[in-house]
Amino acid sequence: MEKRTLLAVVLSIIVITGFYIIQGIFFPPQRQQAEGTADQSASQPASMPAPASAEAPVLTPVPEEAPSVITETGAETPLDTGPGIEERVTITVPDKDGRELVTAVLTNRGGDMVSYKLRQHQDREDYVEMILPGAAESHAFTVAFGNMDAKPAADFFTVKHISEYAVEFYRDFAVPLGGRFRLTKRYEFKPNEYMFELVVSLDGDRSVQAFNFGGAAYTLEYGPQFGPLFEKLDQRYEYRHYYTNINNKRKQEKVSDNGPTVISSRVSWAAIAGKYFTFIAVPDNTQYELAFSTKAAPGIPSASRFYMIRPPLNNSRTTDVYRFYLGPKSQNALAVYDNGDNSFKLRDMQLASVANTSGILAPLEWLLKQLLMIFYRIVPNYGVAIILLTLLVKLLMFPLTKKSSESTLRMQTLAPKIQEIQAKYKDNPAKMNSEMAELYKREGYNPMSGCLPIVLQIPIFFAMYNLFNNHFDLRGAMFIPRWIPDLSLPESVFSFAPFRLPILGWSDIRLLPFIYVGSQLLYGKVTQTPDQKGNAQMKMMLYAMPIIFFFILYDVPSGLLLYWIMSNILTMGQQMIINKVMAGKRAAAALESEPAPVIAPRKKKRR
Repeated sequence: MEKRTLLAVVLSIIVITGFYIIQGIFFPPQRQQAEGTADQSASQPASMPAPASAEAPVLTPVPEEAPSVITETGAETPLDTGPGIEERVTITVPDKDGRELVTAVLTNRGGDMVSYKLRQHQDREDYVEMILPGAAESHAFTVAFGNMDAKPAADFFTVKHISEYAVEFYRDFAVPLGGRFRLTKRYEFKPNEYMFELVVSLDGDRSVQAFNFGGAAYTLEYGPQFGPLFEKLDQRYEYRHYYTNINNKRKQEKVSDNGPTVISSRVSWAAIAGKYFTFIAVPDNTQYELAFSTKAAPGIPSASRFYMIRPPLNNSRTTDVYRFYLGPKSQNALAVYDNGDNSFKLRDMQLASVANTSGILAPLEWLLKQLLMIFYRIVPNYGVAIILLTLLVKLLMFPLTKKSSESTLRMQTLAPKIQEIQAKYKDNPAKMNSEMAELYKREGYNPMSGCLPIVLQIPIFFAMYNLFNNHFDLRGAMFIPRWIPDLSLPESVFSFAPFRLPILGWSDIRLLPFIYVGSQLLYGKVTQTPDQKGNAQMKMMLYAMPIIFFFILYDVPSGLLLYWIMSNILTMGQQMIINKVMAGKRAAAALESEPAPVIAPRKKKRR
């Protein structure tokens, strides 16, 4: 029974771990369209009928000398740059202490954003870039007149500087059937906010009374990808997940390379989430059609795009207000949009759910995260906090570990009787099982008592795995200077990059995987039972598995290996204590079972 139990547990761990590694925790994405349809109330404009072709018409930018392009109204005195001259606008957003939080770079070519760097988060030799450049400069928040396939407006816009944190871009366009309208894009940033506001306006005045270009007024696009830099999205240590919030419920959308995933239902927000950073779009109350896409871009390893499609308009003016969050995927940064402690007065947005793990282990992972944060507040070193958390878990699990060891000892004492029954009824399996059950009942032994404690520890292991692989605060967290400077990354004692070992693909020599193998082999040696020592199959399980996992875990974040190594060391210590206690109990039981020695009466001496 002990051999079958050990084999079942080992195989379960192999299967589950293999599932996580190969599938990246989630099933392979498939193309999916959400239920529901967009509001079609404005789909048939009266003054400018949609063209017969599904393609959007080509709009002509009004020449620079046209008065409508340069006319401005309002109290603000604009600083205008005429079309045809590129101007870059750099806006630096401070945090509450006056330190640089975000640097955004905008261009009047289309009124687009070309860079959005998080100044308090490093990425190699630079800051984390939320608009990754590919083979050419990337443009985000482009506007295209039409649907997703329409070409974005890339003409030079006029620039109007509103304030230190606000800028406006505008340009007039002529429609094929006559008439002209103005497109305005206004960006406004707020101090101490990773979120900013983008207002898109269309104004046809009396010239254009409706906007319908191929079935849409315009499409606003974000993409093609955000950082940090990565070699590939392996869906394990770097990934992109796609979420929507519909009726106050977060839903993960499945997006594949087969085409865009379209969501026609009204959403509170939509997000593209990486391992540590996220993009979140918060639209106004208009019934937009949304889409996620992995459409490739030159020089981008894998793209993650988001589209917001404005339905056709049956009037001459619209002002649409969007808010976008580009920043860390952390509870602290996102929670302010739930409690109202933000410049936009947003409340109960549930943006923090983007940082939450879903699934059956989510509550357990949340509890472990809270305990980790408590230890970090006591000792401000996440490496030490991981060790303390591992120690606490082992202490809490000690009664189950002790019970498992006692069950193993009990099984060993019953082994001769079990073997006798197996030999006696080897040709009658039904009778054998009946006699075995009777033996267990008579001896008061539950064969599952040794397996259950081990099974209960498996969810804790995977919750720990998810926590140490995704917890934002571990990014950049140092444990030991120069050796483990970032617990979210694999450590390295020597790098020979860009050269890579054939087949393995390694470009670094790492120390933690070797320490793990040593601790795992010692763990197997300490926990090995007497009947396993002569069993070749059990020896292969105990000694071959660490070697296999050495290659599987070679490039995992160092925080994961630190936890596993400490878990092995603490378990060995526990087992040594238990073995010593069990040895004492066996010796005492042996003394009690021995018959008392018979002492012959002394003969009386005759006088």
